[in-house]
This record gives sequence, C-alpha cells and structure tokens, in this order.
Amino acid sequence: MKSLRLIAVSGIAASVAVGAAACSSSGSSTPAAAPTSSPAASSSSKAMASGAGSSASAMSDFGPACSSVPKTGAGSFTGMATAPVATAASANPVLSTLVTAVKKAGLVDTLNAANGITVFAPDNSAFAKIPSSTLGSVLANKSELTKILTYHVVAGRYTPAQLASGKTLKTLEGGMVTTAMSGGTYTVNGAPVVCGNVQTANATVYIIGSVLMPKSP
Repeated sequence: MKSLRLIAVSGIAASVAVGAAACSSSGSSTPAAAPTSSPAASSSSKAMASGAGSSASAMSDFGPACSSVPKTGAGSFTGMATAPVATAASANPVLSTLVTAVKKAGLVDTLNAANGITVFAPDNSAFAKIPSSTLGSVLANKSELTKILTYHVVAGRYTPAQLASGKTLKTLEGGMVTTAMSGGTYTVNGAPVVCGNVQTANATVYIIGSVLMPKSP
C-alpha cells in the first residue's frame, strides 16, 4: 500500500464531510469560505480574496501551462469562468485525468455546490508521473481516491499574492498544505503551479505539476 502513498490527486471539494489529505508543514490557518460572486469572464479576471481577510488581487492567470488551455469554448479561461469548478474542469483537456478521478470519487456535485474554494488541480502530466498500475489501483479505491482529491481543496478563494506570502492552509481532507513563491515560481507543498489564478464560477484554480500526497495517519 506504500506505493499508493506515492500518489496524490487533485483539487476539489467544499464544506462537506468527505475524508482525505497529504504531506505538509505544521502550523495552521483555517480560511473562511468566501461568499459566492460572479467571476470575470475573461483570462484577465481578478482573483477573489478570501481567508484571513485579504484584499482582492487583479493579477491575471499565469504560468507556462496556460498556453495549453483552449483559446475558445467551454474549456477556455472565459468559458471556465462561467461554470462551477468540476464542470469547468471537465471542458479543459489539460485536466482530463483529474476529471476522471473526480467522477470516480463521486465528488462532482460536492465540488460544484461548494461556495468559494481554492483548488490545486494536478494536470495530466502530473498523473503521468505515477506508474499506471499504481494509478489504476488508486482510481479503483474510492475511499483512498477521495482522501487524495480532497487534500487538494481548501475553503476560501486565495489570490496569488496571498499564496506568495507563504501560507499553511487546512484542506477539506483535514491535512495542511503550505504555499510559497521562490524564484518567480509558486509552489504548493513543493509542487510547482504551472497555470495559476484560473477563475471558475465558484473556485480559484491553481493547476499544479505534481499530485500532492496526503500524510499517513
């Protein structure tokens, strides 16, 4: 079962009791869920502030993987801004493996109904780093999969400036993740943000290049 712990999946969920979680640092700060509001319908949409009472950031989506996001249609930044997070992700080919995992875990409705969350969403290349046999086993284990996925979701919509300041955030799974910025690269538990500040109707999404690993009990 150790090999299962080398994996972790992606972001998503809201205040509901679903189990999950990954490696992180100590110290905690539990953000308050931000109220629902309309996201900007463009790739230069402003991030919504949340958590420990910060102000909004006007920074646009950023990162090398943003170039792989469709320019038009439901999977584009403009299209994703109009849909709840699980629906928005399902239209984006960069997140197809994550979407499969979310469906298998039965988290689509939970994520779509969440009111103001931040999702650290592993892209397809992040899942490709996991041996196919291990990934297959995790996808077939709903309890383990739910634990991993909810470890990628935190309450409140966090801006790039908030993440860069270095925060330890409590995930839906119950474990903690730590954000930072070094050399111009944003990270979550050391995983690089490859396309950040993506807005959906109810979430701010940071696409990451590795699957986060929940801490063992």
